[in-house]
Amino acid sequence: MKIAFYGSSLVSAYWNGAATYYRGLLRALAVRGYDITFYEPDVYERQQNRDIDPPDWCKVVVYEATIGSLKTVAARAGEADIVVKASGVGFEDERLLEEVLVHARPGALKIFWDVDAPATLLEIRGDAGHPLRQALDTLDLVLTYGGGDPVVHAYGGLGARECIPIYNALDPDTHHPVAPDERFSADLGFLGNRLPDREARVEDFFLEPASRLIQTRFLLGGSGWHDKPMSSNIKRVGHVATGEHNAFNVTPKAVLNISRESMAQNGFSPATRVFEAAGAGACLITDHWEGIELFLRPDEEVLVARDGKDVVDLLADLTTERARSIGKKAMARVLANHTYTQRAEIVDSIFRAQLRARTGAAA
Repeated sequence: MKIAFYGSSLVSAYWNGAATYYRGLLRALAVRGYDITFYEPDVYERQQNRDIDPPDWCKVVVYEATIGSLKTVAARAGEADIVVKASGVGFEDERLLEEVLVHARPGALKIFWDVDAPATLLEIRGDAGHPLRQALDTLDLVLTYGGGDPVVHAYGGLGARECIPIYNALDPDTHHPVAPDERFSADLGFLGNRLPDREARVEDFFLEPASRLIQTRFLLGGSGWHDKPMSSNIKRVGHVATGEHNAFNVTPKAVLNISRESMAQNGFSPATRVFEAAGAGACLITDHWEGIELFLRPDEEVLVARDGKDVVDLLADLTTERARSIGKKAMARVLANHTYTQRAEIVDSIFRAQLRARTGAAA
């Protein structure tokens, strides 16, 4: 079956947190026999900051950020059995959705795949005329990369026929244990770009603990932090390429996950960083959010902090031996229960069930 997938970027993780998710799921679907074409706009300097070459398991079509080019690639939706418009493509998202739905074949499965459901729902709840909200009853399915029952119920209340979360996971071929790298030596590392929806939480969970533990080494990776005031015991390394994430995760004694505010409030939204760290065998400290126990067992496979004081206390009690034990158990858990191969099995069954239902209805 042919999939036309319209998303932010497959070949660049630059200011594109969905890249790992797309790569893991789509590669696993390709293994299951899907013929996938990924359409991505040339925006935000992503093409100048590619971190992978176009893969052999998916055709990548990069188009200019113009209405004409958008219309050209949207017309290609008519060639596919399954048409996916993701959230946050980055250029004329509403126009792209409209054009893709116009060109999709009547018998094709039409899907909106939301990689930031809390933000999307906030945007469309107060706007009855929003193009996505207007299109929900014409879409066959909404898939989300997180959110749990709160997101499922919210989309249902806005008119979606069906909404199913497909959570982040691990690609063990990409994220796995490696040798430590002295560049990333620290007691606690945090990797994340500076975003308005997360900055206050980074101050609480990372910057404030660092200022209180001046003899403890902190490591900060990600873009946008160069002019942020912070204590001298924080080492800033700027953008960390995807190929270096494993070393970043395994070298510090522990690594920290800090959810964006909307994700933390909604819950059931494990970031890709959670699975990257666990897959590398790192000891992960995460901010608290509802549903964490569905993915990792607190105190055994992950450490959970409700605020910066908890981070301070956890670091004070964390020995190297316990950190290694937590990381080892986390890696075993995600390999057993949370790989993209397993997620793709779920997606494959959903696609086939939806298409069977459509065939039956047509008959």
